[in-house]
Amino acid sequence: MSVNLKVEALTPACGAVVTGVSLAKLDDTTFERIQEAWFEHIALFFPDQHDMTPEAHREFAQRFGELEIHPHAEKYSEDLPEICLLHSERGGRADVWHADVTYTESPPVAVMVRFIEGPSLGGDTLWSNQYLAYESLSDPIREILDGVTALHMSTIDADLAREFPAVRIHPVTGRKALYVNRLFTRALSQLLPEESEALLQHLFTWSEKPEFTCRWRWSPGDMALWDNRCVLHRAINDYADERILHRAMILGEPPMGAAPRWDKPVPGIPASSVGYAYRGKGPLGR
Repeated sequence: MSVNLKVEALTPACGAVVTGVSLAKLDDTTFERIQEAWFEHIALFFPDQHDMTPEAHREFAQRFGELEIHPHAEKYSEDLPEICLLHSERGGRADVWHADVTYTESPPVAVMVRFIEGPSLGGDTLWSNQYLAYESLSDPIREILDGVTALHMSTIDADLAREFPAVRIHPVTGRKALYVNRLFTRALSQLLPEESEALLQHLFTWSEKPEFTCRWRWSPGDMALWDNRCVLHRAINDYADERILHRAMILGEPPMGAAPRWDKPVPGIPASSVGYAYRGKGPLGR
């Protein structure tokens, strides 16, 4: 294990800076310590990883599980399709709070990015702790959310849609996290449309409260790793220069949560869009 490894919390809500380690030269013991810190802080930031090549990026990401090949994102190369190229001038400005790709059958459980180049000022990224977002809601709202599912839909292809519990139970920590986001969540399926719209707008605003967040100012060579199951993020669009990052996404289990306690009041959501899982029962439908 790296004797110089240091983990320092970034804010009370989430995020920690990890120093004294090269992610391109990682032993198993150090990886386990990083994984423990990741579960505790949700988002980790590794400054000055200048020896991290795209190949090493893929290798480090694979320690967490199978990597996703994104259906729409630009790839770094044909030889490295697991590494996406996020270019601000080619559609890479995600200036909306979201979790990544929550409309697929098994959304990524983790996301790992490396900052290649960007503006000297601006282009920061924010993260928001969705454990805290859920836990700080009133008891009646939590009671409702524990019994409903949310429909997530791609902004590019409407056929890419899935329905998951609105409250996700983390398979490692056992904590509950609010699992809706402004970019991809379209409806709370057991509510009437007007009720769904009103509650979702409240939840979107609630989930983005500053006291749940941390913020990272990028420098070339920085890497970030976050738990896509329990945190939202947003890239601030306040810069004019190019901003380029490499991204790997790690696949895992489908979202788990409580079974819905009510029928859907309004028919029309195709059965093929349903892909949620009940805790302990595995994936249902497709």
